[in-house]
Amino acid sequence: MIHLNEEHTSKLITHELAYDAIKNALTAVISDNATLFPVVNAGGAAPNTVFSLKAACTDKVVGWKTGSYWPNNASLGRPCHGTTIFLLDPETGALKAIIEASAVNAYRTAAADAVAVDYLARKDSTTLAIFGTGHQAEYEAMAVCNVRSINSVFVVGRSSEKANIFVERLKAKGLNAKAVDAQFACMSADIIVTATTSNEPLFRAEWVKPGTHISAMGADKKGKQELPVELYSNALLFCDFAKQSVEIGELQHTSNSNITNIGQVINATSTGRTSANDITIFDSSGIALQDLFIAEKLLNIHEGN
Repeated sequence: MIHLNEEHTSKLITHELAYDAIKNALTAVISDNATLFPVVNAGGAAPNTVFSLKAACTDKVVGWKTGSYWPNNASLGRPCHGTTIFLLDPETGALKAIIEASAVNAYRTAAADAVAVDYLARKDSTTLAIFGTGHQAEYEAMAVCNVRSINSVFVVGRSSEKANIFVERLKAKGLNAKAVDAQFACMSADIIVTATTSNEPLFRAEWVKPGTHISAMGADKKGKQELPVELYSNALLFCDFAKQSVEIGELQHTSNSNITNIGQVINATSTGRTSANDITIFDSSGIALQDLFIAEKLLNIHEGN
């Protein structure tokens, strides 16, 4: 059994590696030999602690991912988020590898956003709005900038102090970032990314201009919501995996049944954007095959060294 610790995997992971692994996972999930199992959301004894288990298999990969959030870790000087991926041998069921993947998980989530932007956003998109200033938002911004020539990043946060701190982090990465209000961000953006834990809409539908692409990254259990439902009546809807998306993702809030798995756009069995004026929405609820595919890629690199 192989164990890759956090220090090792955080050195191996890149946005490019994550993009390739997640793109493959998003097409694999709609194949006949892939199975996703129901997501388990649970919590620890301490208040506000949560963890989830996501499991899947194909004929080549079998395993699961556990993700945790322990908010009191901040006072202990420890990370609040944790991720570990477990791979089994498909032939024997024996434990093949344990891969600590907290940093990897951030790249993995952002890569789904990048794939969606690459296939759905207008090629001439240059302005990005990010809702959220927390753990994940920086990875989202950098991943999007890898697939589009972004010249302005507008940051929206509940706390102006945190938004300004986040802006400075983005500037240090070479991005032209500015903290603004939600209406200005939406009306200015070609691409909108939401990366929050919200349970209610972050902006109004009428603020979104024609031609905008939206990646909703935050909803991964019942009750979470980032987008206004009014958007769904005149937008094209896409997701990582429709069955899961309508259960625990952002699309749990729509009655529009015309939802396309992004894998169908990638493999050209369905169309994505049809015109420059389309509003496209991608819902990322996070699928287990993303974790298994990225873990396999890291394991292969490790074994090749």
